[in-house]
Order: sequence, then C-alpha cells, then structure tokens
Amino acid sequence: MPLRPLIPVRARAAVLLSVIASTALLIAGGLLVPSSARAADDDVTWTVRTASNDRGAERTNYTYTVNPGGTIDDELVVANRGTETLDLGVYAADGFTTDGGQFDVVTGDATSTGLGAWVRTKTDHITVKPGKTVTVPFTLRVPENATPGDYAGGIVTSLTQADDTVGVNVDRRLGIRMNLRVGGDLAPALAVEDVHVSWNGGLNPFAGGDAEVSYTLHNTGNTVLSAHDVVTVAGPLGMLPSDSGAVDAAPDLLPGESWTQHVTVAGVAPLVLLTGTASVTPTVTDAAGTTNDLAPVSAATVGWAVPWTLLALLLLAVAAVIVLPRLARRRRAVAQSREDARVKEAVAQALAAAE
Repeated sequence: MPLRPLIPVRARAAVLLSVIASTALLIAGGLLVPSSARAADDDVTWTVRTASNDRGAERTNYTYTVNPGGTIDDELVVANRGTETLDLGVYAADGFTTDGGQFDVVTGDATSTGLGAWVRTKTDHITVKPGKTVTVPFTLRVPENATPGDYAGGIVTSLTQADDTVGVNVDRRLGIRMNLRVGGDLAPALAVEDVHVSWNGGLNPFAGGDAEVSYTLHNTGNTVLSAHDVVTVAGPLGMLPSDSGAVDAAPDLLPGESWTQHVTVAGVAPLVLLTGTASVTPTVTDAAGTTNDLAPVSAATVGWAVPWTLLALLLLAVAAVIVLPRLARRRRAVAQSREDARVKEAVAQALAAAE
C-alpha cells in the first residue's frame, strides 16, 4: 500500500479565483516527485525536500517505526528558487483524508492531537534568501502512553501574504508527508456500515434498471487500510444475481476514518425485492512494506425494485377484466329496461284504443 510522499497542502478558502487556480496547480501539477516539491507557478517560489542523512538519501517522505517513548531527530531542507527573500512559517500538523479522497494536513491555526503534536521543529520561522537553502531540524518524541498503530501528518512550510485587491491574506503551504508506526500490538479492522440499495427501472417495464448500492467503510483498527470491493445485487432467494464489476478503490484510510462508496449495478431485473451486498477485502501494509489481505468483511441490505409502469399496466388490465363485463351487463340491463317500458307502453295504448 504505497503512501503518498510529498504533500502540497491546500491554501485557505478565502482567496481570489486566480489564487484558487494556483492552488489547483500545486495539487495537480506534478509536485509528488521523488526528491523535492517543485514550484507549480510564480506564486510558489520555494521547494521542500527531505535531508540526506543517516536515515537515507532522496527519501520521498518521512517514514518511521518508533516504540512508545522513542525519539527521532531529522531535518527538512527548504530552497528558495525565486528572486526575493522569503519569510516562511514552519510547523508540523496532523494528517487526514479529505472528502475528495486526497491526503491533507490541518492548517496552522488548528490544534493537532496526534503526530503533529509530537513533532517539534527547532524554529517556527525561517528566512531564506534567493538561491539559498535552509535546513530545519525537528524532533519526533512519541509519548510513553501512545497507542500502537499508524499515524500520519506532515512538516509544512507556509507563506502568508496580503492580497490588497480583496483585502484578505493568502496562505500558500508546501510540505512533506510523515508516516509513523508506533510499535506494539497491531489490530487492523474494517467495518462495512450503513448499507443501502435503491433501484431505478425507467419507463420501459420490460427492461432491467440500475441498482445503486451505497455503504460506508469505517477503519475501526489502528493501522492504515486500503480495500478491494465487490458489490452484488440479487432478487429473493438469490434469484438472478448481478455484480458491479470493478469498483473504484477507496482512498487509504487512517485509523478512525470513514469513506462512503456509491456503486451502480446495471441491468438489474425488477424483482420486487432486492438484496444488495458489499463484500470488502481490507489490505494492510506491514513494517517491511509488504501488503497482506485480511478476511473479507460483508454487509447486506434489502430494498424495493418495483416495476411501477408494469404494475400500472397490470392494474389497468385487471380493472378492464373486472369493470368492462360489469359495464356491458349494465348496458344490457338498461336496454332491456327500456325495451320493457316500450312494450308496456305499446300494450297500454292498444288496450286504450280497443276500449
């Protein structure tokens, strides 16, 4: 399960559209490179990289395995590629998975409670002259009572500048991801929760429809997990099963995180009752970098798959079978009654004429 190395961290939301475009380039413009984070445009004129030391050279991120109470010393290298002196903030922060499935870290004004709180940089502010580099030492101290398992965060550099055109401050951030596994008993676990199934058959009563199965993956263990999903939909007693085929993989989930999947299964017959099943195989990475599949976890639910158009036609047919004969009998009775009245009147007229 590869861990994403360098993290171009998102700018604050209150920015101009042009700044938002620059941030998008930071995220998508090829910053995840082996040795350093390159500047994506003229607004970001510095790079960050891991230091080459006894912990490795040209590392793509900071990855440590430390027992509770252990300490790690390391360094961040910041280079100014621009023509002006930069005053940058430096700090560590907790990581999380965004709603878009990307890795990010909390902003500098947020409180970190995990890995970000255990890392201390030697300074929280650096000045980097044009064409120069600055090395920032930092120390990771894992608490004695730290819970075993996986943690993620980042070392972040930040440049805050005023945008006079709209009167707000723009925070541009660039950092490197940090992965930590605290030694002890590992207990990877994944739950499949809140399963729902719905069916949309359209207007053609004789064609199948699309069933959507939604469910939430919840990392209830203490390790980072990825997963492989298989979704099936079937009628009563497993009748006419259909599967979704390949399912888009969920992002790697940190301990405690959740992710909701929405999977469409095409060509599902209108079988009145459908059973939607999500079978998920969690994958965990050990300290050596080897991935291992855990036992699959499944959850199922039942939903309606009623062909309303066909049901409406059936009701019309039943109504026709029941109502039309009654109408015919009523018409015959009315006609007979009219004929009887006509005959009776004719007889009365004949008798009157005879008298």
